[in-house]
Amino acid sequence: MTGKPKLIVVAQIAGAFGVKGEVRVRSFTDDPEACFAYGPLMDEAGRVVLTPVRHRTLNDLFGVTAKEQRQREEWEAMRGTLLHADRESLPAADEGEFYVSDLIGLRVVHVDGRELGVVKSVQNFGAGELIEVQPSSGSAYLLPFTEEIFPEMNIPAGLLRAAPDEALLPEAPKPLEPNRTDPKPG
Repeated sequence: MTGKPKLIVVAQIAGAFGVKGEVRVRSFTDDPEACFAYGPLMDEAGRVVLTPVRHRTLNDLFGVTAKEQRQREEWEAMRGTLLHADRESLPAADEGEFYVSDLIGLRVVHVDGRELGVVKSVQNFGAGELIEVQPSSGSAYLLPFTEEIFPEMNIPAGLLRAAPDEALLPEAPKPLEPNRTDPKPG
């Protein structure tokens, strides 16, 4: 892989724990302890924030001893920091499943063959996932991520085939009629 690694959020710093430099961590993985098996946990820029050495359960959080020696005040100042793992360190997705981050950068092609753009991001504002599509020109737009709208996904080929209602697509500029000019402002 060239360049910056693809990062996936797996946990979040919830503050300091105790007086010996431990940090409280909230896991976002299906198996909560799995987030500690993915190697060093990084910030969004790919800088290592903490390398778990040991962890223990604290109700719905974990107390983590990290390789990085930080004072209690330093961990407290980092409260809310999202912790990322390199996508390559995560296990392969099961058959018929995928990581949402694997959709970023895929081409979006209408079932009729029109290029709609590329997946810029995947959003979820509470009512389900939305695919943010960036067309080759113009502003990005959102499409609901449903089987009806995205009937075909071929992640290895880098393609999402879409069948959205035309009302969900941005309007293309209409060409002027032949022999017609724009009216001059009055």
